[in-house]
Amino acid sequence: MAAPSRTTCGLMERSVRERVPPLLTDLYQFTMAYAYWRAGRHQEPAVFELFFRDNPFGGGFSLFAGLHDCLLFLRSFRFSDEDVEFLRSVLPPATDPAFFQFLRDLDCSGVTLRSVPEGTVVFARVPLMEVAGPLAVVQLLETSLLCLVNYASLVCSNAARFRLAAGPRRKLLEMGLRRAQGPDGGLTASRYTHIGGFDLTSNVQAGFLFGIPVAGTMAHSYVTSFTSLEEVWPQTLVAVNGDPEPVDVISLTKGWLSRVCELLGAEPGKIREGELAAFLSYAIAYPQNFLPVIDSYSVGCSGLLNFCAVALALCELGHRPVGVRLDSGDLCRQSVDVRRVFRLCSEHFSIPAFDSLIIVGTNNISEQSMAELNKKENEINVVGVGTHLVTCTKQPSLGCVYKLVEVRGRPRMKISEDPEKSTVPGRKAVYRLMDADDHPFLDLLCLAVETPPEAGLPLSCYPLGCDNSAVSITPAQVTCLRQEVFTKGQVTQPLCSAAETRAKVQSSLQALHPRHKRLQEPDSYTVALSEKLHNLVTELQRGSSNDSNFLLAN
Repeated sequence: MAAPSRTTCGLMERSVRERVPPLLTDLYQFTMAYAYWRAGRHQEPAVFELFFRDNPFGGGFSLFAGLHDCLLFLRSFRFSDEDVEFLRSVLPPATDPAFFQFLRDLDCSGVTLRSVPEGTVVFARVPLMEVAGPLAVVQLLETSLLCLVNYASLVCSNAARFRLAAGPRRKLLEMGLRRAQGPDGGLTASRYTHIGGFDLTSNVQAGFLFGIPVAGTMAHSYVTSFTSLEEVWPQTLVAVNGDPEPVDVISLTKGWLSRVCELLGAEPGKIREGELAAFLSYAIAYPQNFLPVIDSYSVGCSGLLNFCAVALALCELGHRPVGVRLDSGDLCRQSVDVRRVFRLCSEHFSIPAFDSLIIVGTNNISEQSMAELNKKENEINVVGVGTHLVTCTKQPSLGCVYKLVEVRGRPRMKISEDPEKSTVPGRKAVYRLMDADDHPFLDLLCLAVETPPEAGLPLSCYPLGCDNSAVSITPAQVTCLRQEVFTKGQVTQPLCSAAETRAKVQSSLQALHPRHKRLQEPDSYTVALSEKLHNLVTELQRGSSNDSNFLLAN
């Protein structure tokens, strides 16, 4: 798979710059940055981590996505004069004017980003990104990075679940732009559902920006706009065999329609002439891409008969119709009936092309209805999914957070009354441990200064969410999960295309044990702390308890 071209990279970087300017953040990032600057702390080295607390959709995993956009955002992070003037108008009047010059000169040349590769299967509580640099600037990055990662990872994970429910062979079409939360939500969904496992998108702009294959034919409105064969124009089509004499397609189709009705014992009086006119008009415009929606009226009494007549006429002229779309009713039963008719026509009229016609199903498909398709007899080749995919109706947010873990080389920890909201302090390394069958079974969080775990050597660790008891494990393989991807204002790893990241997703999912991939009641994946990191957490918790009495004791 080729890396994205220079033109494609330029389009995507411009898109990110326009959609995610430095002002796309919360005001309190600027008030905190000013307070740091006023106190002379803005250049202190600090480290933040980005992670989520629970696996989405009640599942056993998530997918990490959005890194590509984060890197483009960091590379172009600069405040314009117009940005600074606006900030001058919204920050308190007493704000020191020199702070605005500080902002005007700010960039990410002092920022280092270490990250899990995009497209990797990840789990709750594992730090996905480590952002290190001067305190003020890495604080300012918080909201923007969360915005870029949260939805991208959520919708990518949702797409992966749809792919698991559909199985590997059925093609999936993302068609949620009209139902998405605004233009950016629609565009982001198209990119990251493709990365998560969808084959096609209806979103033309996503095809332009990201190179995703686009697909689409006609809506019901096109069909219902016709009432009579008199509206078909032109009424002729040239055969593929090179004969320059145009053929009267209406007469040819009428002849085929009579033969189809006779074959199927259908009543010609129930056939909708307007629907036939719509199909003919579209087929004349796109004789090699004929795939109409056939349920605007009645599939069995009109739509299927009209399609077969037009498709048989196209075949006689040497063209190749593509198939049909079903958009209402019992898709499974209808697809079986449609396939039966296709086979009858293929055998009776000796038209082999009818054996390869595809059936597309679209009708408010959810993850549950996708899974049910595999349990029922059906002949659907392609499934189009919109609302439930792009809006992530089962869970509206992944809930990623961005937490301070180190300042001036000293670990920092949020100690909350809600244990779930406590953070793990210190700069870390993250390792993925594999069993003898090459399945990951545990992600280990260690202090960055620790010696890495080694394959074949036992180690003691403390699983998160357990009762502070240690377990002993012996990995067959060890992988360092994060790598440096941005430093000194430059992206340090090649930017991957959507196709390359999509391949990474499938590889990462294939390595995951089936018990963690189950859509219902998956086994929990273990995330654990090293012994030294566990001891640090315990020490800081005890120190916090002692510090709480400091003021009263003095």
